[in-house]
Amino acid sequence: MAASAGKAQEGETLYNGIVLPAIWPPIQPAVTRKVQPVPYLESPPAVIPIDIGRQLFVDNFLVQSTTLSRTHHQPEYYAGNPILTPDRPWERSRRGPIAMPFSDAVVYDPAEGIFKMWYLAAAPASTCYATSRDGIHWDKPLLDVLPGTNAVHTVKRDSSSIFLDLEAKDPSERYKMILWGVDIGEENLVTFLSADGIHWRGPITRLKGTGDRSTAFYNPFRKVWVFGIRAWWPQGVGRGRFYVETPQFTTPLEGLTQRPWIGADEKDEPYPGYGIPTQLYNHDAAPYESLMIGLFSIWHGDTRDANPNKPERMVKDFEAGRPKINFVKIGYSRDGWHWYRPDRRPFLNVSEKKGDWNWGNVQSAGGGCVIVGDKLYFYVSGRGGKGFPGCDDHDHGCSAGLAMLRRDGFASMDADTAGGELTTRPVMFKGKYLFVNVDCPGGKLAAEVIGPDGKAAGGFSLADCTPITADTTCRQITWKGGDDLSRFAGEPVRFRFRLAGGRLYAFWVSPDKSGASHGYVAAGGPGFTGPTDTVGMVK
Repeated sequence: MAASAGKAQEGETLYNGIVLPAIWPPIQPAVTRKVQPVPYLESPPAVIPIDIGRQLFVDNFLVQSTTLSRTHHQPEYYAGNPILTPDRPWERSRRGPIAMPFSDAVVYDPAEGIFKMWYLAAAPASTCYATSRDGIHWDKPLLDVLPGTNAVHTVKRDSSSIFLDLEAKDPSERYKMILWGVDIGEENLVTFLSADGIHWRGPITRLKGTGDRSTAFYNPFRKVWVFGIRAWWPQGVGRGRFYVETPQFTTPLEGLTQRPWIGADEKDEPYPGYGIPTQLYNHDAAPYESLMIGLFSIWHGDTRDANPNKPERMVKDFEAGRPKINFVKIGYSRDGWHWYRPDRRPFLNVSEKKGDWNWGNVQSAGGGCVIVGDKLYFYVSGRGGKGFPGCDDHDHGCSAGLAMLRRDGFASMDADTAGGELTTRPVMFKGKYLFVNVDCPGGKLAAEVIGPDGKAAGGFSLADCTPITADTTCRQITWKGGDDLSRFAGEPVRFRFRLAGGRLYAFWVSPDKSGASHGYVAAGGPGFTGPTDTVGMVK
């Protein structure tokens, strides 16, 4: 694999050719409001291996040159939201009702063929459990942990991160959980294990003195568990994250190296009418295809802070009982540490209408997203505050919602009817068949293979390509003389795409005609059998 240029001291080489520095995680004294550089975009590898996952156009990592324009896309909320509401007696407290994933998780379990959700509920049922056949309509089964309820864990808690580990060697550790507990002493971040996601044992390990809303994720590209520990920095930064990594979930957390990591930055602008510097309230992450997606819950102010010196807008929201303004933005990482955040619009937004389930405090669910056919399902929590029926507290009235995005639909490279081209950087693969995710039912897409000599390979030129005119998330590209790219395997080549009247979302080279990408599928989905796409076209 080719290494990134300019590395004086080299460390681990990643699946995508990025070479980490010898000291990892990186050392920085503190988090500031400056936008952090992304080294692998400034100096990408000379040759990029693409055997893992669909290759997305969220940045210029794969792009050598192009006349196409990039568009960043946002999910659309499901019209029937909220999909989970606090409709059980144990989900209602004196201050207000609560039934929402506070990170926690929404996953698809291929062994049982169902969606599973863990969520925060009012005391005493701190963590509850729901199931679904379609990811939209949810059931709350009565369980034996707290008889007569769907509770699975009764430690009074703040946030939690839960994982369905499909590669766990020990069946009793198939499910993993970290939570920040408020009645287990000294602000502990603690871990638990379970065979079924219902009956938990632990604490297994704990980390004292942490801040609430600390979370975790698994980075399968480097095979490490990453704990994002809430921190606080001065000079206008406020809430942010320390980074802790370990290859074993059960490794004692005390003594592991904590590095200052991420926070909101100068491009996270204040909420209109509030004027308060933003902060990073929470960060969840998940592996999707060939990269990590990051869900950044950005804090824009708390209406409880309203006073006569604050803007009129904030005072009015405070009087109306609106929750704090958090909403989710999207980011991407190819090394698990540096995050590229090109689109600072809300990815999962709050509503401006009192009475809506997401009038405030929208935050992500763990797992990132579930793949359902041609769609990505993103689950979020939202709060209605005093606009929620039966709620007397601005920070309650909590429920769950769903948003949908095209598969791979984070960003597209677009062309008008006049058309344009995109040429990749040199890439290397072991597969045979070129696939694309493209939307051009009234247009046309063709591709060619460019060899080391800078010329189109014989039989694989644009002129030889059978154009695609379709809207499809998985379509093979073929040429008149064949479709097998085996002759190029293990050698650096470039792909040139010519597109007119459409959008190109992703490309990949698959080892078989199913289109299996062997990339990661976040929280899974119907049709997938493990943590990666080994099946290709899913009905």
